[in-house]
Amino acid sequence: MSSANTLLGANGGPGVEQMFQTILSTMLKSQQDVEELRQETAQLRLSNAALEQQVRENMFSHGFGGGRTPGFMTPAAPHSPQLRSKSPFLSPGLPTTVPAIALSQAYLNPSPLGDNMLSALSPNLKSRDIPGFYVVIPAGGAGTRLWPLSREGHPKFLLDLTLKGRSLIQATWDRLIPLSSPSRTTIVAGPSHVSAICEQVPDLDANNIFCEPGPKDSMAAIGLAAAVLVNRDPDAIIGSFAADHMISGDDAFLAAVAEAVEVAKKDLLVTIGIAPSHPSTGFGYIRLGDPLGYDETPNARMVDSFKEKPDAITAAAYMRTGVYRWNAGMFVVKARFLLNLLAEYKPSLAAGLEKIGKVWDTPEREHVLSEIWPKLEKIPIDNAVAEPAAAANKVAVVPATFGWDDVGDFASLSDILPAEQNQPRILGDSSLVLTEQVYGGIVVPGSGRLISCLGVDDLVVVDLPDTLLITTRARSQEVKRVVKKVKEAGYGHLL
Repeated sequence: MSSANTLLGANGGPGVEQMFQTILSTMLKSQQDVEELRQETAQLRLSNAALEQQVRENMFSHGFGGGRTPGFMTPAAPHSPQLRSKSPFLSPGLPTTVPAIALSQAYLNPSPLGDNMLSALSPNLKSRDIPGFYVVIPAGGAGTRLWPLSREGHPKFLLDLTLKGRSLIQATWDRLIPLSSPSRTTIVAGPSHVSAICEQVPDLDANNIFCEPGPKDSMAAIGLAAAVLVNRDPDAIIGSFAADHMISGDDAFLAAVAEAVEVAKKDLLVTIGIAPSHPSTGFGYIRLGDPLGYDETPNARMVDSFKEKPDAITAAAYMRTGVYRWNAGMFVVKARFLLNLLAEYKPSLAAGLEKIGKVWDTPEREHVLSEIWPKLEKIPIDNAVAEPAAAANKVAVVPATFGWDDVGDFASLSDILPAEQNQPRILGDSSLVLTEQVYGGIVVPGSGRLISCLGVDDLVVVDLPDTLLITTRARSQEVKRVVKKVKEAGYGHLL
């Protein structure tokens, strides 16, 4: 076949070689287009990250009412390196010899986490104290999804996870004190944590820390506080707020709690529903019912039902309806009414707690505790009381607008930490972390060693003197599976 025939077909059309050249040219052009698109995407990602960083800095450093965090966002740590600690560990006597930060009393008081420290910031402001309202702070759980940072002997509520110089339980205390004062603020904790809690919260009254002999889940913990307080004050209204959650928008939070107290006076179990920012599969949900219709509680509604943690499709469907709120496990109720509900749905548990409550402030406490506590049912308050009471129209909800996060895993922890442009979040001394072409993720340099990362995105690296954990943000919810394997392998002392 002549060269002319290869260029032209039999009927004068393009020949095979010409067609091949056309195809090759088209493929090369496509490759160039793809490469240009990749470059544009990378540039867009860099621009978005820079914009996000700029927005965060503007919001948290310069705006929203004197540095207050807007209610729809999770609080971020101060960007100034002068305010950031080198370690999340506050206590000097930690295992794993992680160096603890030395903090002066002047730095610790008032808390840099709270924008509600009214007496410290402005003595002339009106007190927000609610007479007859008692705060209950359950401080339990090992936070296994944050292992090895959080451990059984030193759980996450004792850690400074924002590097602002205050642990989560200290921030919770600071946030709630304006409503109750130290004399009406209580903490429920296990025996291994009592000493550390008293050290971190020196204003806690010795009579207001309720030590539970062993973990029995949230119903027994909150029920114990209710049983003790109802014997001290028969008209007590209690509010239960976890020790290890983060909240932004303190004014919105305090307003929601105050409204919940008013609703609780009408013999209802009241929860606070968090406006969801995304279709989370890690939280339970509350379906809003009809408005209560009281002038003094304009936002309150009945609870239609509680929903367990959904899958992604169901969570997205919940978001679209606009009638669902996250269940943050916050409850406000008359102590006596809660015990009455418990007697209706879990009579043996209620009877045991009532016996303990009656002798708590007497010499008989230890004897009665050791006899009754081991036999109590281990059950969450949602299953024991909230769900059946909602079905009986005895539960109300105050929809709230403040930001909330339970800091349940390393993915959520990375979301609340600041970061330089296109860099991973760093919980600790940033000088110990060197990265090249690394985007997202979180690094905890807790061993003193240098950590170098090249070309890996969204990793979780937790480097402590005795343990190294490496996973991804996407699988951070599964860390508890590793914890189980660590225990089975005979390394229980590291948990």
